[in-house]
Amino acid sequence: MERMTEKNDHESHNAPAPDWEKRFRAPRVSLPEWAEDAPDRSLFVSNATGTYELYAWDRATGAQRQVTDRPNGTTDGVLTPDGRWIWWFSDTDGDEFGVWKRQPFGGGDDEPATPGIGAAYPGGLALGRDGTAVVGCSTDEDGSTIHVLPPGGTPVEIYRHRESAGVGDLSHDGTLVAVEHTEHGDAMHSALRVVRLDGTTVAELDDTKGGALELGLSVLGFAPVDGDTRLLVGHQRRGRWEPIVWDVASGEETDLAIELPGDVSAEWYPDGSALLIVHSFDARSELWRYDFARRELTAVEMPAGTVSGATARPDGSVEYLWSSAAHPPVVRSTSGGVVLDPPGAKAPESVPVTDVWVEGPGGRIHALVQRPAGEGPFPTVFEIHGGPTAHDRDSFTAGPAAWVDHGYAVVRVNYRGSTGYGREWTDALKHRVGLIELEDIAAVREWAVTSRLADPSKLVLSGGSWGGYLTLLGLGTQPDAWAVGLAAVPVADYVTAYHDEMEALKSMDRTLLGGTPEEVPERYEASSPLTYVDEVRAPVYISAGLNDPRCPIQQVENYVNRLAARGATHEVYRYDAGHGSLVVEERIKQVRLELDFAERHLA
Repeated sequence: MERMTEKNDHESHNAPAPDWEKRFRAPRVSLPEWAEDAPDRSLFVSNATGTYELYAWDRATGAQRQVTDRPNGTTDGVLTPDGRWIWWFSDTDGDEFGVWKRQPFGGGDDEPATPGIGAAYPGGLALGRDGTAVVGCSTDEDGSTIHVLPPGGTPVEIYRHRESAGVGDLSHDGTLVAVEHTEHGDAMHSALRVVRLDGTTVAELDDTKGGALELGLSVLGFAPVDGDTRLLVGHQRRGRWEPIVWDVASGEETDLAIELPGDVSAEWYPDGSALLIVHSFDARSELWRYDFARRELTAVEMPAGTVSGATARPDGSVEYLWSSAAHPPVVRSTSGGVVLDPPGAKAPESVPVTDVWVEGPGGRIHALVQRPAGEGPFPTVFEIHGGPTAHDRDSFTAGPAAWVDHGYAVVRVNYRGSTGYGREWTDALKHRVGLIELEDIAAVREWAVTSRLADPSKLVLSGGSWGGYLTLLGLGTQPDAWAVGLAAVPVADYVTAYHDEMEALKSMDRTLLGGTPEEVPERYEASSPLTYVDEVRAPVYISAGLNDPRCPIQQVENYVNRLAARGATHEVYRYDAGHGSLVVEERIKQVRLELDFAERHLA
């Protein structure tokens, strides 16, 4: 059965909204970005209107205004260093393909920001103090390109390659551009090149040694001082992400030797004398200050939980966006108090997570568990994260909280391929793509059943994006394990997805699977949910965006047609957006449909 849902006919407008809906509707703000040379001018994202849009905030006067207003929302924006302009990316209904526009900070008409550069997928952006823009683009036809657009001038192409690449940063004086690239063909491990504005090379850093080693680099930012040629770089040489300082003029590398377990990222303090360290370990994070002169770390006080973003202000204070599974997000400052508090009712709290470590075929697996009130075993949702190079954290998430409110336990698994547990754990995801992650999920499922957390007859496999892919693949390869499957914006037919998806994801798939579908057809077949669709026995719910460039709609239709051909129980919801929705009521509608589907089929 296939149900086309166009209207929300379930909600009673007279009844008070339940807590799970309030969590989605509660006003939220992102960590405000501030203009480097005008720190009172800030830009943030909020859902205050019911759709996530960009907002300008003048800290000196307290004035705030909405910058963008589009049916499907806007989240990609940046301030010029002088704070005069707001640049924002304009795509079509979430398809991620478009152009940059700009608007005066104080308000006014939008205008094209990159005349002469055609529509593309964004590949990084860096804005100079003299008005120069360095614009990264990606298209199916051209691969990756980078243009320098001088103020009032004509764009000049300084970089082009078929493999994925992007703009990392522009030096403080506007003379050097750091480029992350994967010319060696490994889209999971970038190399770095620093070039002048005419494209000539200044320095190269390639830990992969031309693709021979699986060691990545990332641009964390140039020193915020004119004439300073130091570039902060993330590396994996000791089996995890951590920073070094690379002087691109002399070639000297300074190892900071920050002895913290887990991944370490960093950004400069505004005067260049210190680094703000973000340390991620066991699904939580903490902040430190690294002082160059003393070569020592000092803890930045913060509650236990997760930092989703942090920035050091010119006065030395640190602002950060914090939450935990139980407590909604808030923008705090080390100077005291809440930095930006949106008006309106606050999100109801949820239940905390507990940590579970399970022995798996590739090592210990970390899972986060939320339990409803009462005694188990409970109907249980395995909420599988996307990425795959991401991980679940002890942070506030309205989706899992909704399931807990309805009496479900929620288990989130940081399977092999997840970040945050070292390079080997992330890089284990090769060639047997999907099947490796499902081995880890199966090990945690066994724990959940034997520990009497989960009712084995009421197990739901659920996820979005890569999590949606693993859901469909799991329903076909582990048909006896799951009672219901809920897949949002999934990869369903891997071969068709490869040919239809955006170019950067083609590069990632070639890296993960070792080639194209024509070169290694057996690997794509083994990793494609479509291969196992006739084995699926659990009822399946699928939601898909009609404009999704990451998990395109046709490959979903191919899978759905196979389900329909054999009369398998399934429902499909198609919506007019891209890889998910930025509209709050649309998000609520989709969760409501999933809750309803699970309730009907687990009853």
